[in-house]
Amino acid sequence: MTTITSPEQNRELMAFRAGGQEFCVDIMTIREIRGWSPATPLPRTPSYVRGVINLRGAILPIVDLSARLGLGACEPDGRHVIMVVQIGERAVGLLVEAVSEILIISPAEVQPAPEIASDDMKSLIRGIVPRDSRLLSILDVHLLLPEVNAEAA
Repeated sequence: MTTITSPEQNRELMAFRAGGQEFCVDIMTIREIRGWSPATPLPRTPSYVRGVINLRGAILPIVDLSARLGLGACEPDGRHVIMVVQIGERAVGLLVEAVSEILIISPAEVQPAPEIASDDMKSLIRGIVPRDSRLLSILDVHLLLPEVNAEAA
């Protein structure tokens, strides 16, 4: 699924903000980063799905990552961005507040998620990376939308 835990080599992660917190994902899952554009809502979708956009002829679902993580829905403006990530066989847009930097981490830097996190949140977080005075949670994008994986199989 994800290669973050590989003991032999450093990994590149993209750091970003969602719900006022800092997260990161494996840079190899990111296809592109684009500015926010309004999504067309779809009926009967989970509350964290903002809708869909047309990305060069392909219909791309947009997920409010803050809402998906239980941090409250965001009200996007011109500063928000969409990270287009590959989840299984499909591309999905993750609405985030901003992307900040590329981190190169060694496996020794990754600490386990705390035991006090909910089971749902612990399943999404692959570890915590301390950087200076910051703590960044490593998300596994493949687990953000399990229903997408089930459809793609």
